[in-house]
Amino acid sequence: MPATSIRECFADQVNRKPDAVAVVAGETRLTYGELDRRANRLAHRLLAAGVRREEPVAILMERSPELVVAVLAVVKAGGTYLALHEAYPADRKQWILDRSGATVLLTDRALTGRGLPRAGKVLLADDEAVDTAFPATDPGIAVRSDELACVIYTSGSTGEPKGVALTNRGVLSVVHDSSWDTGWHERLLMVAPYAFAASTYELWVPLLRGGELVLAPPGDLEIRTLRKLVAEHAITGLHLTAGLFRVVAEEDPTCVASVREVLVGGDVVAPAAINRILRACPDTAVRVTYGTTESTLFTLTMPADRRTDPDAAVPIGFPMDETRVYVLDERLQPVPPGELGEMYLAGTRLTRGYLGRPDLTAERFVPDPFAGPGERMYRTGDLVRRTPDGAVLLTGRADDQVKIRGFRVELPEVEAVLAVHPGLRQVLVVAQEVEAEDKRLVAYLVPEAAGFDLAALKEHAETALPDYMVPSAYVELDALPLTANGKLDRKALPEPALPDTGPYRAPRTERETALCRVFAEVLGVDRVGVDDDFFELGGQSLSAMRLLNRIRTELGAELSIETLFDESTVAALATRFERDEHAA
Repeated sequence: MPATSIRECFADQVNRKPDAVAVVAGETRLTYGELDRRANRLAHRLLAAGVRREEPVAILMERSPELVVAVLAVVKAGGTYLALHEAYPADRKQWILDRSGATVLLTDRALTGRGLPRAGKVLLADDEAVDTAFPATDPGIAVRSDELACVIYTSGSTGEPKGVALTNRGVLSVVHDSSWDTGWHERLLMVAPYAFAASTYELWVPLLRGGELVLAPPGDLEIRTLRKLVAEHAITGLHLTAGLFRVVAEEDPTCVASVREVLVGGDVVAPAAINRILRACPDTAVRVTYGTTESTLFTLTMPADRRTDPDAAVPIGFPMDETRVYVLDERLQPVPPGELGEMYLAGTRLTRGYLGRPDLTAERFVPDPFAGPGERMYRTGDLVRRTPDGAVLLTGRADDQVKIRGFRVELPEVEAVLAVHPGLRQVLVVAQEVEAEDKRLVAYLVPEAAGFDLAALKEHAETALPDYMVPSAYVELDALPLTANGKLDRKALPEPALPDTGPYRAPRTERETALCRVFAEVLGVDRVGVDDDFFELGGQSLSAMRLLNRIRTELGAELSIETLFDESTVAALATRFERDEHAA
């Protein structure tokens, strides 16, 4: 790698092309020189606030140029940026801030009125006073490759989130992988929440390779917005989660036709979705990726057109640069090709482990018996087998970890949050497949007595868990079903019934009839009444994207996802459309 730290690598780009555009957001353009000077000033502000080497600095901001400045400033100050997801419940944000040891919180004016977690010091990253009070020169903090760059909190199997500690070396290993040498990743669109591992690719690959970082607007992405951004900014590289990729493939595959290469990963990828994109976009390459936060990000990849059978399960690929992949049995011995085993990852991308949790680190990061002294490998928990050509095929999990909408969820953490609510004797949470590559969480409850307050439990879950970890359905049982030998009988768990949304009220107008039909098709139910709530019937962000696209194409009406969250029944939407027509 040409540099030993993110700071040094970015400085090389500033020296090479100071006047080239680095960040684009709407009408805003920041050159490498401008980005460098703004980040330097904020870095000096952080040092004045007492930030020291490897110290976590919490960042809670909307997706904006100021966010990029803030992340870069923390790196330049020698600190470790700790991204807090805006959608996290307040208690979860506070818990992460407290456990990480961060004493400084960087935020922006847009979020100051929405309730911030408590921190020793709260600094505005978009404070104009910083531009005049601090120098624009680099603070000159030399950072070693093995020092921390970032901490990302993920769902934890112990019932609490755990912070994965990423090093400069790991980030640079991803950035300089030869997979990006095609030149197709010079103008990337940032759509992932910056608090998740995918942002490592979206943020650092363009900025540390001299490309352009284009920022999607804050909030959830809509398909029409994706199409507009791709076209207006001539996006060449794009990463989509498997779920979002499938929605795009089904609803509007040509919206990525001008993209040179689309990366897809985060879960099992649907073969039909890949084939649909490749047929609709003959000039667009699709690359399958696999990675874990514990291995910084991507560690396996494969061009999708390398598959010999277009209808077979999609492998997750071959090892990337500076990575090693082992398929081992329970004795840590390699299994023969074609045999099932657990996947272990090794190489320069392995993170330091879990921040402040040496016990968890020792459990998942174990000595590598196939490499030199001191080398480690990470136990992924993924069950895989190698195909005849050597690619790795993902078949399942060895534990209770699942992917929901591309996010990692440890079922024991969800169970632990629900179990603290009074009145419950037992809680079991399972992931149920709604359709191909689309799962939802179902909570099975055994109350201590009759009259259990289910509404209070739902409210508790929504205030304590991120939305993707909140169960979509709840089922009350007298007891969990057991097999003859006393083990949990998962096959005997009943299917959750559709929620009771009140008396059915039929549509009264052509518009309501069309909306009821589209609601039912997207949700996969027999019928929807005008008073039925889209989200109470099981709708979530990906199905909401599909609904908005259907409403636009079939009814000719434009609707934002924010409006759908506020007015999520057929009756409310029909009234909204009528009001908008009269106003026009």
